[in-house]
Amino acid sequence: MTIARVIRKTTLAEQPKELDYWRTQSYEQRLAALEEIRRDYHRWKYNAEPRLQRVYTVVKR
Repeated sequence: MTIARVIRKTTLAEQPKELDYWRTQSYEQRLAALEEIRRDYHRWKYNAEPRLQRVYTVVKR
């Protein structure tokens, strides 16, 4: 099975208006999409789920 690459040349005026789409979405939906992109990137780049880093503080008494 092969995947065919499809390339379509357009002018700037003919390009889809992605900005208009995202402006119609609520901030919760935009944030959820951003979080999904971030998770996908971490899975691809590091082959792991993103997690919080541990931070240790040494306190002298």
